[in-house]
Amino acid sequence: MSQIFNNPTANQTLFLSVRDVAHIVAQVGMPQVLARMAGCIQADYLRWGDFDKVARVAAHSPEGVIELMPIADAHTYTFKYVNGHPKNTRVGLPTVMAFGVLADVDTGAPLLLSELTLTTALRTAAMSAVAARALARPGSTTMALIGNGAQAEFQALAFQHLLGIQEISLFDTDPAATRKLLHNLRASGLRLVACDSIAQAVRGADIVTTVTADKTNATILTPDLLEPGMHINGVGGDCPGKTELHPDVLRQSAVFVQYEPQTRVEGDLQNLPADFAVTELWQVLAGHAPGRTSAGQITVFDSVGFALEDFSALRYLRDTAAELGLGQRLSLVPTLNDPKDLFELLRPVAAPLALAA
Repeated sequence: MSQIFNNPTANQTLFLSVRDVAHIVAQVGMPQVLARMAGCIQADYLRWGDFDKVARVAAHSPEGVIELMPIADAHTYTFKYVNGHPKNTRVGLPTVMAFGVLADVDTGAPLLLSELTLTTALRTAAMSAVAARALARPGSTTMALIGNGAQAEFQALAFQHLLGIQEISLFDTDPAATRKLLHNLRASGLRLVACDSIAQAVRGADIVTTVTADKTNATILTPDLLEPGMHINGVGGDCPGKTELHPDVLRQSAVFVQYEPQTRVEGDLQNLPADFAVTELWQVLAGHAPGRTSAGQITVFDSVGFALEDFSALRYLRDTAAELGLGQRLSLVPTLNDPKDLFELLRPVAAPLALAA
């Protein structure tokens, strides 16, 4: 049985707000946060068989999607609630909003409740770097970043700090998004080049990252734009009916995925036959399957986001918050004198004595 109830606050849940996570980044530093989160992700992928895995559960609507992403090992259960609504920016809301829970498997007690909107951007960027370290050409220094919205800066910084990318060519159909990114990363040390077209941005790039938001079957990257040795990090195609890569891009590449049953439905892979061969990334990380096999090979990471990465991110937040003394305690579950008597919570509280006249 878990020993968590030796702790007097064990019946309370630690809550981490957006401000708490921002404080972690400020205190630890963006490069170290990305590196440590990537380390957690890689370590968890290397114990792939330890996890009870399932594709996320999605509720689709004409304007977007709301998803639940659960996963567990023998000790810890996590889930993430996340949405994707591209038109939200018109009403002042982020396209993606998320929160998550980390719980003790032995008791079911929720130990951590955390924001995951900012954290999802961090973990997605860290996941991109984990994949690229395994699949991109060694010594890659240039990247094209197609889609300069909310997650773009995180992708840029992860590739800078974890892979040594020095120059990034930028393109977005909304010039204001590119100007925003240029402003936010003006002191990053990256050489940033705003481009007038996708073709201009990807020309000569070692790595191409696509991170667009529109819920449509788009073809952001087409076969005529491919160059030998490219690594393509396809991040934006992540639900049914939402893609970024022309099917022939995949046909001309070695394709790697997180969790095949989920990617078949949600990723760019959805536009290809069910027998199209792909490799789950954990097999490459564990040395069970090859990644890139030649300098001229084109590789694709068809990234849709998988619950294992949120598991990694939540345990990183839990541990780092404990080190820094962050968060507040919530009474998310009741404290009972008799655990079998839930009704005691409804008994009237004794009225205070009337004040003397």
